[in-house]
Amino acid sequence: MNLLPKSHQEFGQKDYWESFFKKRGGKAFEWYGEYPELCGHLHKYIKTKDNILVVGCGNSSLSSDLYDIGYLTITNIDISQVVIRQMKNLHEKTRPSLNYIQMDVFSMKFDDGSFTVIVDKGTLDALMPDDKPITKERICKYFTEIERVLKFGGRYICISLLQKHILDIILAYFPSHNWMFRVVRCYEAEKKSDSADSSLPVFMVICTKFKVLPQLILEANMGIEDKMIRFESSEGVMSLIDGVQQSAFICSGLRRSNIADQEDVSFDLHNPNDNAPRFTLHVVDIPHDHKHSSYAAFIVPQGREVEWMFSTSKGRKHLTKMTKYNRLAIITMHRGQIYNSLETVQNELQDAVCQVAPSGFKGKILFLSLGSDVGKRTVLTEGHSEISGGYIVEDVEISPKDRFRRLIYLSNQFVVQSEAKLKMVKCRNGEIKEFKDHLYLTCKHHIYMSIAAQIAILKFTSPSLALIGLGGGGLCMFLRKFLPLLDIIAIDIDNAMLEIAKKWFGFKQDSKLHVSILDGVDFIRQSAEKGKKYNAILFDVDSKDSSIGMSCPPKQFLDPLLLEDASKCLSEKGLLIINVVIRDESLRSPIVNDLKNKFVSIVTYKLEEDLNEIIICSREKYEKSNLSSLAKVASEKFDDFLTKNKVENRDVDDIKHFLDNLQIT
Repeated sequence: MNLLPKSHQEFGQKDYWESFFKKRGGKAFEWYGEYPELCGHLHKYIKTKDNILVVGCGNSSLSSDLYDIGYLTITNIDISQVVIRQMKNLHEKTRPSLNYIQMDVFSMKFDDGSFTVIVDKGTLDALMPDDKPITKERICKYFTEIERVLKFGGRYICISLLQKHILDIILAYFPSHNWMFRVVRCYEAEKKSDSADSSLPVFMVICTKFKVLPQLILEANMGIEDKMIRFESSEGVMSLIDGVQQSAFICSGLRRSNIADQEDVSFDLHNPNDNAPRFTLHVVDIPHDHKHSSYAAFIVPQGREVEWMFSTSKGRKHLTKMTKYNRLAIITMHRGQIYNSLETVQNELQDAVCQVAPSGFKGKILFLSLGSDVGKRTVLTEGHSEISGGYIVEDVEISPKDRFRRLIYLSNQFVVQSEAKLKMVKCRNGEIKEFKDHLYLTCKHHIYMSIAAQIAILKFTSPSLALIGLGGGGLCMFLRKFLPLLDIIAIDIDNAMLEIAKKWFGFKQDSKLHVSILDGVDFIRQSAEKGKKYNAILFDVDSKDSSIGMSCPPKQFLDPLLLEDASKCLSEKGLLIINVVIRDESLRSPIVNDLKNKFVSIVTYKLEEDLNEIIICSREKYEKSNLSSLAKVASEKFDDFLTKNKVENRDVDDIKHFLDNLQIT
């Protein structure tokens, strides 16, 4: 039986409603929820003493439910004579003062100012299937009638899906006619719905009529609590509603489908009155495995969101497989927010993780995490650089023994620009002091760049190295200790980074380590012009251009002319060592080809987990056996250095993987 119209245009036709109610019989048809789901909001705006008009009442039980709890002055109108007759017969004995009148909402027969409340549950949506000029004209006539029959101080309460054309006309009409506008989201009505359109959120608009309103009042609340957000313009309200609708649409799609063949879907979760995100939620599916459980949520402790397993789509897929769930909602927390405990975070997230549960999931959602704490993050300073934009320096405690200092650019908050391990050392006087452990390489790609630098200087007594990209100075400080004979010049375009490195990361210049504040491109070109030679040149610099699929290095560092200049700056056995981070794999082949055109040998190593790839460029030809021999010697020297200094992150397996997987292209 076709109870819903074939096209939305039929909503506004009288014949459709006559046919609808004949088919429906006495069974109530509730648009957008019933009294139990709506009462939480309705009771805030309707009092028992109010004279209430329900427009387009249909055969809804809303009026009778209100009547039964003490709202005794209710008039119901509808264009359908069939439904009015049905409702009169149903209520005339048990609810004698509940009035039902057949009437057209475009031409109401009531006196001016007859009512203090008008309730419209789905009627406006039915009357306005489109935004054609003739439809808009009819709706303005409807609004004029509402304005006429409502007293000053009265409320027009409209329960609607607020499609764009409907929200547009409400905001265009009522605020300009001295009405206060307020909109809330009806979560309970959405939960009740089990129709195909349950993906559409339900809203309640409350417009209050004033003689004169001295200022525009536009308010909204999309949360569970009662706090309202005040907007200065209609555009702000429209943007908020659109975001809610888009999110609900995506959640509905996720409930009904599996996205194992796609990247995960991500949402930012906000408190109702806060524009800053409080959580980011990633929904990850893997191909269905009947041995796995259906669904769970995973809370990432503060500070660990930058790790490969949590910060990349590939890593999150890997985590989902490890936990043996077919779907995992992975939640990260944001800096600038306060999280009291894992339990309170779970309570906050309960509703959000329910919204993205797969269809058919029943029972309590299990929350997983690493340990029983939310993690600790302390922001030490915030600043702004003309080159790099906003940044923060923060301390993060992964565990009582693992504390790190990090530099984060606010333009890319899930990427650590620089990091140093913090070490507590007991001095002779018994005082505990904090030091930055410059022997601990927190970035794995720095391990392989350091080994490559060792290869470049194996047979030299007074070697030199140029590093483009200072950051917090961690790689420089390690190389200074690992290769004490090496003369190092670090180049950075941003003087603010040098100050950060010195103040927060323990960076120090000396006779063997200098910093020059200069564009790295200009440095290479000037060095080539002057005939300056280096045993190794390292490009470890990030790109500020997020529009291309490559994070490191900036594209100008791979320009053929610059590569030619870099080649000129290398000594006879010198190496150009580049940290490359490519998100768009189609870019890799052209990059490698450009490098081949300027260098005799290109050696690559792709890190197992990270997106980083180390590319080593030589002006000499490398044979596989010769390369393996050099890499083995350099790796042994690197490993011996770590062993001698009792470095905690010495990982023999990583170095072995490096030796086994070096590729000559």
